[in-house]
Amino acid sequence: MLIKAQSVSKSFGPMKVLTDVSLQINEGDRIGLVGANGAGKSTFLKILLGEEKEDTGEIVRRTEKIGYMQQFTDLPEDKTVREVLEESFSYVENLKRRMQEIDDIMTAGGDIDWNALAEESAELQSKMDQFNGQIGDRLLEVLREVNFPEDGLDRAIGTLSGGEKSKVVMARTAVEVGDCDVIFMDEPTSHLDIGTIEWMERSILASKCAVVIVSHDRYFLDRIALKVLEIENGKSTEYRGNYSQYVEKKNIAVERQMKEYERYASAKKKQDDLIEAMFHDSRRYMATYKTRKMMASKIEEKERPEEQKEISMKLTAAQKSGKNVIIAEDMSIERGGKTILSGVNLDIQKGDKIGIFGVNGAGKSTLVKALLGELPVKGNLWVAPGAKIGYYSQEHEGLDLGLTAEEQLLITIGPDKKAEARNRLAQFLITGENATNKMSSLSGGQRARVALCVMMCGDTNLLILDEPTNYVDIPSKHMMEQALSEYDGVVITVTHDRFFLDNVCNKVIEVANGKAICHNGNYSDVKGAPEPVKMAEKGQMYRVVEPFTNWTTRKKYAKGDRISITPSEMPGFQDALDKGKIRKS
Repeated sequence: MLIKAQSVSKSFGPMKVLTDVSLQINEGDRIGLVGANGAGKSTFLKILLGEEKEDTGEIVRRTEKIGYMQQFTDLPEDKTVREVLEESFSYVENLKRRMQEIDDIMTAGGDIDWNALAEESAELQSKMDQFNGQIGDRLLEVLREVNFPEDGLDRAIGTLSGGEKSKVVMARTAVEVGDCDVIFMDEPTSHLDIGTIEWMERSILASKCAVVIVSHDRYFLDRIALKVLEIENGKSTEYRGNYSQYVEKKNIAVERQMKEYERYASAKKKQDDLIEAMFHDSRRYMATYKTRKMMASKIEEKERPEEQKEISMKLTAAQKSGKNVIIAEDMSIERGGKTILSGVNLDIQKGDKIGIFGVNGAGKSTLVKALLGELPVKGNLWVAPGAKIGYYSQEHEGLDLGLTAEEQLLITIGPDKKAEARNRLAQFLITGENATNKMSSLSGGQRARVALCVMMCGDTNLLILDEPTNYVDIPSKHMMEQALSEYDGVVITVTHDRFFLDNVCNKVIEVANGKAICHNGNYSDVKGAPEPVKMAEKGQMYRVVEPFTNWTTRKKYAKGDRISITPSEMPGFQDALDKGKIRKS
């Protein structure tokens, strides 16, 4: 065991963020931390790191080699590559922290053991000097791994290109997983291209470091996670398996909870009705009345599963265009006198859902701007005259942050439709002050939902989306994917979200080496589906004491049967266990 959190709670003023959250991190664990935006994932992460203090509960740490990898956008612009990578050596950072603590204690003076503190400080300094001699060699080694120029160690992060920053992130990942016992990652794939994400996956899978990942990247969680911790309504639930297995088990658990609640509600209503009937003739039925009251009080109360607030997206295409929507033949695109893409051939037809992917700087945005008519092209590019384009930008340039969300939407649907504007925004969970305050005060995720709402209220039959899943939590991604899949018009989207590319797209365009090649099928069809995460699970033996059916597998069991049940299979048997139909041998 490396770190253990038991029954942790945390409040900020009157707002309870966490009420009962537990997690044990063992050597080699790969844990996905999931939950809706605002569920408390980041707060729990800071508590595990020691940056926040829990209100109640217990935190036990048995290692000092703990790393923290913040989001890509949080790379300090004023620091050099060397400084960023050196900070990744958790062992050195812990030595520095302890040396500073000793300095502070000595400065404060008082009744302290001066000799012991001086000896500890000297020992720490010796370890620091010894390790510093190894850091330079290790930095050069990881820079070679990611093909970053070795003479760039002393360049400031702010002077690097997007591709170079990606390589720094890759190098930092290599340092972290090689030096730490456990590393916490907060949205590690945010703003990274697919190539960098897949390199990160390989590095994590090849290491022995335990990882805890807060991420909305479902494909990444499917590749990495061996178990998932969900934080919901301030409480935690642990599921063994990757993201897809978590979704399946969560659905089974919610369905089982609903059935238990319905049985409880039915039994309680029956008893209440009988008690109510007897109440009017209590003399005749006094003994039975008391018995019924006692029986009703003994019915175990069951909670109804809480209904989750979900974004409601409904896309309706404008008047349909003809069969052919966009045709490009031997098209070339130049920017600044340099040819970015050449030999582009596209045949986009009504109903196509097309995903565009590639490394940062390959020309994905250039291709989109050409299709929007914002860049001149050579060769042939034809866009159907009946195409009504809706454009979603990841930077939300179309939003006027000086306006409220309501005012922004009224520009699209008409100034006299305030009630409709409020209803539309509410479908995207933009309500109350969030709808009437200026959008400059909204979070990135809230602005993304406003921009999606504005776009979806427009009269379109061709949607062009630039990273639509950035800043959006997993439930919102599911709703967006469903809406886009049911949309009658054409969808063209630039994204690094491989789960999105698999679930929505019937064609993908890979942009690389100055070319944009269109393939039939989704991302996994073209690049190969990932191998499933493999786990070895030990089963517990149970004996059947009463016949039952496992409704997950539809298999029937007879009295006397013996079953080996692994932890990942337990949700399918939980109902039988709760009712006493199976017992552990």
